[in-house]
Amino acid sequence: MTQRLEGRTCLITGASSGFGAHFARLAAGEGARVVVAARRRDRVQSLADEIAAAGGRALAVAMDVTDETSVIAAYDAAYEKYGTIDTIIANAGVSAPGRSTEVTVEAIRGVLDTNLLGVLLTAREGAKRLIEAGSAKEGPQGRILLIGSITAHMTGQGETIYSASKAGVAHLGRNLAREWVRQGINVNVIQPGYIQTELAGDWFDSEGGKAQVAGFNRRRLQPIAALDEPVLYFCSDASLHTTGAILTLDDGQSI
Repeated sequence: MTQRLEGRTCLITGASSGFGAHFARLAAGEGARVVVAARRRDRVQSLADEIAAAGGRALAVAMDVTDETSVIAAYDAAYEKYGTIDTIIANAGVSAPGRSTEVTVEAIRGVLDTNLLGVLLTAREGAKRLIEAGSAKEGPQGRILLIGSITAHMTGQGETIYSASKAGVAHLGRNLAREWVRQGINVNVIQPGYIQTELAGDWFDSEGGKAQVAGFNRRRLQPIAALDEPVLYFCSDASLHTTGAILTLDDGQSI
């Protein structure tokens, strides 16, 4: 059976844990050469070693998505190993829960710099290189997938700054899709619901977290594997005619 990402080189940010590590394993399992990126290279080297041990191809790179110099250096390292990256999953993100009147300015900047500026720097550096490599001549072969959140269209979740940053990601995705629509690059956004990851910590084991889950229509968290098929679709040749899409995937949590 043909692997869906065979021949692609996929860079994943925030790959040291959670969604990013999961997407890296998923992409490698479907035949992609993967570049796993995080602020500290040692945090993703073990993941790259794991993928290689399973027969995949992986490179670990240090990347601080808030620092353009770091982003460029990571892309340079990836190019040296695998050539032009044609598939990008901009996943790195942080949160700063709390009332907006109490969250520190430093924490606010950290969220906006990582979740919005970092996504833009990651996406545009990849797009620059695809365009230079002639992506417009090859047809829409570039794939950029931005990881948003259902909080982009929700209120009252105790994550005002995070929610605002993810609303920005959704609109950023639409605008980048329009900007690069004639340059061979498809840009789409997935907005997952609540999933147990390292970012959520032990919240869902607390009484407040249990109450939140009990308030969901299906009274459950969704499994991370629920994202697999949409991620593969948006990163593969199957999404040839799909750009500018925003897919909410939350098991009915936000309706």
